[in-house]
Amino acid sequence: MPLTKTTFREDCLKRLKKNQTRNLQFKKSKINANLQKVVKKLKAKNILLFNPLLFEADIRKTTNLFRKKYNLFIPLMQGESFKMVPFRLPLKKSKFGIYEAGNSLRNIKKIDIAVVPAVGVDGKLQRIGFGKGMYDRFFAKLKKRAYIIFVQSEFCYTKEFICDDYDIDCDLLIAPKVMMYMARNRK
Repeated sequence: MPLTKTTFREDCLKRLKKNQTRNLQFKKSKINANLQKVVKKLKAKNILLFNPLLFEADIRKTTNLFRKKYNLFIPLMQGESFKMVPFRLPLKKSKFGIYEAGNSLRNIKKIDIAVVPAVGVDGKLQRIGFGKGMYDRFFAKLKKRAYIIFVQSEFCYTKEFICDDYDIDCDLLIAPKVMMYMARNRK
């Protein structure tokens, strides 16, 4: 039976949920250290981050550190996509179980770096998420492509090309024991 995006997503989610407590401190520290090192090298100012669900990569340490140095934004779910809002406390739990900042009248259109959670990644470093397409719709609306970093708490990768054309790809994938760069000619 050929591998499909749906079956690969299911396998990755099983692996994530099974291993969510195994070597947790090691995973968190490796991901946060690598993420901090990469962002520092890129000299960015405006960064889109996310608040992790239980089995997603926990980047809260990096978020707290970056609050003092960068303009941080997080997703605010709206319909089938989301908008970027400034990261500010207090965060409130949404109906999806995600902690979000309050709505903002600001219309943020430019980010330098986007840090995005990934369930799995295919051979073109395209993201397999939860299947809702929110990040794909969001990035399709941006006028300028940001440097995209996928983070995974558990490395889940296939060499096969199973994603659709509209699925976003990354410049860098960070997992606890792996960092993969995408070679591309940036315009």
